[in-house]
Amino acid sequence: MLEVQNIDIYRGETQILWDVSFRINQKEIVAILGANGAGKSTLIASILGLLHPVSGKIIFRENDISKISSHAITRMGIACVPEGRHIFQDMTVLENLEIGAYSKRARPSLNKNIKWVFDLFPIMNERKNQLGGTLSGGEQQMLAIGRALMSKPDLLLLDELSLGLAPKITIDLLKTIETLRDENTTILLVEQNVEMALNHCDRSYILETGKISIEGTAQELMSNDHIRKAYMGI
Repeated sequence: MLEVQNIDIYRGETQILWDVSFRINQKEIVAILGANGAGKSTLIASILGLLHPVSGKIIFRENDISKISSHAITRMGIACVPEGRHIFQDMTVLENLEIGAYSKRARPSLNKNIKWVFDLFPIMNERKNQLGGTLSGGEQQMLAIGRALMSKPDLLLLDELSLGLAPKITIDLLKTIETLRDENTTILLVEQNVEMALNHCDRSYILETGKISIEGTAQELMSNDHIRKAYMGI
């Protein structure tokens, strides 16, 4: 579904990513893992068209999206849950969800997708008339995921899902992500909580100082001595 081919990414004059390559197949959860500052959010920005590679390509469903605009990429079927959630604090839960269905692709199925989100997160239905800013951190993350799902994406990007959340809430959300995968949504999970992510993904890539250093199945990385020592404290 998505193939990143040898991309180099700069922010201003500073190079952040070097020769990064990876792929995501349909109905997979693929994790990009690494410490804070490794370049994970820059990678997300490049897939979303907020940054463009100076070399290499980003291919989505056999289309080169390396140089096209963010809104065009969204229309093609990619949605993102950003780091920090960034919900609309002064809008209700329902209004936040409706904003997620702004594209022509999503508008015809607005009511159907709201029901889908409420089935995934029943607490959102209970809170539908409540302002986003009054929700708990876990509920805000559910709302951010629900808002992204309102566009019915083929590929969902999750940037630092666990940030600021209790482990139990994160695990519950990751189980929901597995349900989405089983319902035909492909997931890219960008995360610094390596152990938790490996327990819920199919394959993973380790990003260290802007380069992919290790790749493999979740099981392979869980048993890798470097990963266990550097990221799990084992």
